[in-house]
Amino acid sequence: MSDHSSADLYDVVIEKDTLVTMRDGVKIATDIFLPTKEGKVLPGKIPSLLFRTPYNKSDCENSTGEGSWYARRGYAVIIQDCRGCFKSGGKVNFLLPEAEDGYDTLNWIAQQSWSNGKVGSWGTSWCGWTQTAMAALNPEQLHTMIPNMSGSNAHRSSVRHGGAMELRFLAWAFWHSAGNTQSELKADPSIDPALNFGPNTFNDWLQRMPIRKGQTQLRLVPPYEEWAMELLTHSDYDDFWRHPSLAPSEHWDKFPDIPILFVGGWYDSYTRSTFENYVGLSSRKKGPVKVFVGPWTHGSSTVEQSYSGDVEFGPDAALSSFRDLHLSWFNAALKGLVSGIETLPPVRIFVMGGGSGNRTRNGRLFHGGSWRNESEWPLSRTQFTSYYLHEDQVLRLQPPKQIHANITYRFDPSNPVPSIGGSVSSLQGIRPMPTGLTDPSILHFAARSESIMNAGGYDQIETPDFYGCKPPYLPLGSRNDVIVFQTEVLEHNVEVTGPINVVLWVSSSARDTDFTAKLIDLYPPSAAYPFGYALNLTDSIMRLRYRKSPEKSQFLPPGEIDQLTITLYPTSNLFVAGHCIRLDISSSNFPRFDVNPNTGEKIGLNRSQVSADNSIHLDSEHPSHIILPIIPS
Repeated sequence: MSDHSSADLYDVVIEKDTLVTMRDGVKIATDIFLPTKEGKVLPGKIPSLLFRTPYNKSDCENSTGEGSWYARRGYAVIIQDCRGCFKSGGKVNFLLPEAEDGYDTLNWIAQQSWSNGKVGSWGTSWCGWTQTAMAALNPEQLHTMIPNMSGSNAHRSSVRHGGAMELRFLAWAFWHSAGNTQSELKADPSIDPALNFGPNTFNDWLQRMPIRKGQTQLRLVPPYEEWAMELLTHSDYDDFWRHPSLAPSEHWDKFPDIPILFVGGWYDSYTRSTFENYVGLSSRKKGPVKVFVGPWTHGSSTVEQSYSGDVEFGPDAALSSFRDLHLSWFNAALKGLVSGIETLPPVRIFVMGGGSGNRTRNGRLFHGGSWRNESEWPLSRTQFTSYYLHEDQVLRLQPPKQIHANITYRFDPSNPVPSIGGSVSSLQGIRPMPTGLTDPSILHFAARSESIMNAGGYDQIETPDFYGCKPPYLPLGSRNDVIVFQTEVLEHNVEVTGPINVVLWVSSSARDTDFTAKLIDLYPPSAAYPFGYALNLTDSIMRLRYRKSPEKSQFLPPGEIDQLTITLYPTSNLFVAGHCIRLDISSSNFPRFDVNPNTGEKIGLNRSQVSADNSIHLDSEHPSHIILPIIPS
């Protein structure tokens, strides 16, 4: 950006562990970073930046130094432990307190002697939810925010998808409760050792799903067990899910009209949410509201990487400094400085693909890509095009003509299709404390985490690196319960950029079941990849009982045919001539999503399971298809 304010301007004084009282009397631990000159806090009133985190404010500052960094550039910076976490009081709860706690914190900031009443916020993941949660209450002090990779509606496209649950949120309860050192949570001195020295890991519990109340180590930390069981079993969309903290999309009209920058990644766990928030707010507010999406996996450091999983996109894919981007945005929104951020278009996206397909020196597929500026989302020139699924497993532009055609496969819940890459985060376990260390506060849980499912792009072949894969490690498409549809070899480049829906006509022998879809860029065989490379781009799932509405189960009588729609995460990819567009249909994607037992029991409480004969119908009366957003060349 064009301004030169990324240099240090001031020294910093830090006020540690100030207790800020919430409306219900709970005290939230807060660190305050103030700019100083010649040993004195700057006179007058200055803008503030707010960062609220469940990941230990002290560890966050020690690892990133962002509080001090922004303060040296003329901001008062406020960093908080969220309720129930580390040095803050109260009980930890899944996002629900963040709306009111954030709002109350903004009020407190405005009352401080150093505050000019203008506050900006930033943060990733949960720390992004904290921003949209408080914004949903229309706080007058909030003047701008940068939610990086966070949600719009927890039921629709993060905690749940089409009724199925993302198991990463249960994993979060296990590893976060082990690392959370809040004294109220662990008043009994036996709790910390029980959680940190050799308990069963979430990897173990994945073999015995669904978890049972009182039967895991979460029973030692009741607030975690309470919300984990709530998320697992509360599957109908109702007022619980409509809370401002869980569904900012239900409250967009109440958001203040302020500059907002949404940041996301094509392999992030919140890609759909990022665009939903952008579309919902840019259509309602003058803002400006903008969105910036690269080929990244989940995180704040990943945006400065040029690869995702096993796929390299080239040096241009990586931001040189995410922090400088934030600073330019805040300087423009809170200080009125000409920072260069004004030239950022409404939509800036990285179009993946077009690379050589060779192996890089790090052993990754070089997929390539380039940045592009756009004015809206979806792109106005999009040609939404249906590719029909045919009985010979070819994707064609022509609908099927057969009177009767279907493909039936056996879905066994005890042998689910393993998840190989994709849009996931926090699906990890936590290793026991190293020998000799007895205090979990000494070693941040991030240093002990071990991934259960790696995010990003990968060849869709089983390997020992992915949970549930077994020797001899064969291609996923060779499984009997994965039905592969693909186009003929493309004669010309085809760009797919935008939202994607898969419309299936289905039936099942079971009372309830799931259907999954995964879009793949299929590389041809080459010297670098003699068997080709099946690169996953986006996927999702739909639980049959929720095909009509997310609000109530409606079972489909066994054998009866009906339509369902699977909404994939949006993506942007150039399918190069010589490649094929591939669509994999199945009924499980584990451990990314929970596995349907096919019995129709209450979700999260089932005690039995049955195999299902699931059918995809592919005839003239039931033309199953994928709707791709094609961008004309």
